[in-house]
Amino acid sequence: MIIIVDDREELAGVDTLGFGREGIPTEGLVASDFQDWVRTAPDPDLAAVEAFVLGEFGDRRAFPKMIKQRSRAPVLALNGARSLQETLELFACGVDDVIGTTIHIHEVLARIKAITRRAAVESEGTVSGGIRVFGDGRDPEVAGGQLHLPRRERRILEYLVSNKGRRVTKAQIFSFVYGLFADEIDENVIESHISKLRKRLRHQLGHDPIDSQRYLGYRLIDL
Repeated sequence: MIIIVDDREELAGVDTLGFGREGIPTEGLVASDFQDWVRTAPDPDLAAVEAFVLGEFGDRRAFPKMIKQRSRAPVLALNGARSLQETLELFACGVDDVIGTTIHIHEVLARIKAITRRAAVESEGTVSGGIRVFGDGRDPEVAGGQLHLPRRERRILEYLVSNKGRRVTKAQIFSFVYGLFADEIDENVIESHISKLRKRLRHQLGHDPIDSQRYLGYRLIDL
């Protein structure tokens, strides 16, 4: 999920950069609402955010530090005027990258992935038992071989691996895959995705690595 912070209605309310076309849920918030949210949001909600994009609003230079106190997701800032001084000041206040308003969405996604790779050494992936996930769009390696997964099943597996050792609820998985504000989609769709994912993993591994407990959620078993 991408959070766009901007006091201009056209950016706060609409995904003008085009994340949605790439299947990434997006939410626009005005600065005052975002400030309240980022300070009080539960950790699992913040973990569902893949990047923050800061548009135009007052005192935005204070926001990167505020965000980084709660989240490791990349923080990007829009600089439509292409002002060198503004760009330098944004980097100085802690943003990870500065982008123009006319930038192509694929370039934005590439920049986000590059920042995340540098921070988390994604090239090595994250391992749990016989499963290795990468978090950059690549299919996981399962039992030594590549396992092709539909995008949402892949993202569910990445979330379970990133939370290995912890049980996560259906609501937390839903927020990561669909976004925090996807009211038009039934949360129970996660059960169908996980059912299909378990069958694929069972076929590849020879056992079911996902432990589920009713009302408590799901946990990846690290065998």
